Amino acid sequence: MPDEKDHEAGYKKFLSKAKQYVDNPGETNQLLKKTEKKAKANKASFSGIWEKFQLLIQLLKSWSSGEYRAISKKSILFIIASILYFISPIDIIPDFLIGLGIVDDAAVIAFAIKQLSDELEKYKSWKRNQPLDAEENKQM
Repeated sequence: MPDEKDHEAGYKKFLSKAKQYVDNPGETNQLLKKTEKKAKANKASFSGIWEKFQLLIQLLKSWSSGEYRAISKKSILFIIASILYFISPIDIIPDFLIGLGIVDDAAVIAFAIKQLSDELEKYKSWKRNQPLDAEENKQM
C-alpha cells in the first residue's frame, strides 16, 4: 500500500496542471463539480474525514469566487493538485481496481487535509462569522 511519500509524489505530478486552474475560475468550478460528484458516490470511503473534505471543497469554492482570499497561492495549488489527483482515474492505484483505487484517493485527500489543517480552521472560523449563508454555517 502506498505511504505518505507516495501520496506527496502523486500530488506533485498534478501540480503543474493545478497552476492552470488558479487563474481560471470557470475551470475550477468544473473541477469542483466533478469532485463533489465523485466524493458523494464514494462517501463511505471518507468516513472520519467527510466533513473536512467538504470544508476543503467549500474553501476552494469561496476562493475561486473571490469571496475568501486569506490563503496563500501555494496552499490553493496544493488543494487543486490534491483534488486533481482525486478525480484522476490514473494515479498510484488506478480507480478501475475496485476498492483499492478510491482508498488511495481518500488517502491523498486525508494527506491534504492534514497538511492544511490550520488553513481549514481559519476558513471555518471566517465562514462562521459571515452574515450570509447562516443555514450552511450551522451545518459545520
